[in-house]
Amino acid sequence: MTRVFYVEDEPFLAKIVKESLATRGYVVSHFVDGMAAKSSFTKGEYDICVLDIMLPKFNGYEIAEYIRKIDIDIPIIFLTAKSETKDLLKGFETGGNDYVKKPFSMEELIVRIENLIKMKNSVQAKPKDQITLGKTFIYFPNNYSLVNKGDEIKLSYKEVLILNILCKNINKVSHRKAILMEAWGDDSYFNSRNLDVYIRKLRGYFSIDESIEIITLKGVGYQFKVD
Repeated sequence: MTRVFYVEDEPFLAKIVKESLATRGYVVSHFVDGMAAKSSFTKGEYDICVLDIMLPKFNGYEIAEYIRKIDIDIPIIFLTAKSETKDLLKGFETGGNDYVKKPFSMEELIVRIENLIKMKNSVQAKPKDQITLGKTFIYFPNNYSLVNKGDEIKLSYKEVLILNILCKNINKVSHRKAILMEAWGDDSYFNSRNLDVYIRKLRGYFSIDESIEIITLKGVGYQFKVD
């Protein structure tokens, strides 16, 4: 039984989504505006959040930021009519894990929900509590953090997914398509651009340790080189 925290202010669309999910065994808690959503999130237990972006009182980005302060693990899907890269990047930066463009099919939404639930379970099932990287870093997958000589860097859900893939293939090739399929569930152009952003962020974190390097293999993927 998957419990869905759903925020949408369009009554007709909300009715369709709620009924469609309910017929497939999901338990849906629906809220019509940002204020109601923020005040209700801590009162229930949920497995995934589905947030419209354009909402009254508080928008979807603001709700996601609020949720992330309370629960770092819960997957968040944005529903959006916006398609510009900057808008999609903002969604990921505020804590989103995926997005579905309006108009959308229920089949697509359900596939994305199920993919994120599976990804969350795989992250939570990580076998190692900590991984030593290079000369100065210790990676704590379960805590979503990198520690360098006592300084902690908090990682996002998506950064953890990508870094886990790189760590499984240290000094080997991590193929770009494989990363996209595991971290996003598809290898679309927008997801590919987002992967570039996250790789740059990870490179920035590791830049102070010369024994660690993320090498781009053009047309292939990346090599996570650790001496």
